[in-house]
Amino acid sequence: MTPPSWTDGPATGGSWLDGLRLALTTFTVAPVAGPRRLDRVVAGRAMALGPMVGALLGALLGGLLAAFAAGLPALVAATLTVGLAALLSRGLHLDGLADTVDALGSYRSRERALEIMKSPEVGPFGVVALILVLLLQVGALAQLTARPLPAVAVGVAAAVAGGRLAIAEACRRGVPAARPGGMGALVAGTVHPVALVLATLLVAALAVPAVPGRPWQGPAAVLASLLVVAALRVHLVRRFGGVTGDVLGFLSETATTVIAIGLILF
Repeated sequence: MTPPSWTDGPATGGSWLDGLRLALTTFTVAPVAGPRRLDRVVAGRAMALGPMVGALLGALLGGLLAAFAAGLPALVAATLTVGLAALLSRGLHLDGLADTVDALGSYRSRERALEIMKSPEVGPFGVVALILVLLLQVGALAQLTARPLPAVAVGVAAAVAGGRLAIAEACRRGVPAARPGGMGALVAGTVHPVALVLATLLVAALAVPAVPGRPWQGPAAVLASLLVVAALRVHLVRRFGGVTGDVLGFLSETATTVIAIGLILF
């Protein structure tokens, strides 16, 4: 996950529109112009707006899942939807998942682990992690197809938005970057606590209709994913010295998977 060039200037300038543009170009393949100004203020706004962008993308994917399931077996419909999710996000988060797991699995020094994370090659740990996460997501979405269309759309929207919420949590104030360059250095420590709380409440509220007859289960899945993400983030910061773009992708896919599974329990 490599951002365009940026200026690490004072915390001034940059608009919320620039933040929205950066969020769209970072989290989706939407053909929009990038931000006119790119600094850590804009980056923080983009990460705070990430869950909203994720909700819109997830609602689209949820509608497609329901449409696919109307004429195809549930597993086929879910597989197509997960594939489209990767395509519409450029596969960046899946790449981060594989790279982070490879680095963790290496049991090397911090410096060597960061080098492994930057390598374009995917090792056996990364391959297994990708297969496991994709299978879990496909299985969970297949189960969602049995629900009414609104619940399907909201369920997928909540899972995708929750993945972006995980990135906002990992970029909250006080979280350092693992190295001076790259996406991690641009976004680490930029999200204000108030923005994170508001984003959490919005994603939790979005998840309320995802489980018919159990309005508490969707928000509970979102909050559970945040707890998992926070615990993993603490470990990863201790292991690598901070967050990187790959770490953010890893946490995003983890949160999406936890929420998707949480929506189909019981």
